[in-house]
Amino acid sequence: MDERRTVRVSKYLAKHLRHEPGRIGLTLDENGWVELDALLRAAGAHGFPITMQEVEHVVAVNDKRRFVLQDGRIRASQGHSIPVELELPVVEPPAILYHGTVARSLPPIREQGLRPMSRHHVHLSPDRETATRVGARRGVPVVLVVDAAAMRAAGHEFHLSANGVWLVEHVPPGFLIFPG
Repeated sequence: MDERRTVRVSKYLAKHLRHEPGRIGLTLDENGWVELDALLRAAGAHGFPITMQEVEHVVAVNDKRRFVLQDGRIRASQGHSIPVELELPVVEPPAILYHGTVARSLPPIREQGLRPMSRHHVHLSPDRETATRVGARRGVPVVLVVDAAAMRAAGHEFHLSANGVWLVEHVPPGFLIFPG
């Protein structure tokens, strides 16, 4: 499968497994899963036919491991804007995590901290390089350091998604280290 097709299928899956399953007639279960056969039928019925092999390829090569295939079902690893319960256990985070953003987002972050916005959780990266790539999607990246150890000591719960993204409900400004 060529790179352009891989990207198109990945974006299609993200849109319908994270944000708008009903748009193509899918119903995700409470944990975000849908039968792969149902996804393939729905995609074809709505003008975007994809094959099992294409889905398997996208899941296998996606560098961010955005999707999980299991027992004939598929779901997005995280990033949902629709209600789902991913059933991720509370885990001990590393002492420091990172968040990539852009300069224009800093004023509200300084006041309110990191909020999930339209998603269920704030997404944090395990390393500066990943956070830089995340921030670069919206412009010149700015990487914030998150004192995850202090947050955990203060009672905040952390979850680790299947693709290595750290999830937390909110990062208050007092736990952020801003550049400069």
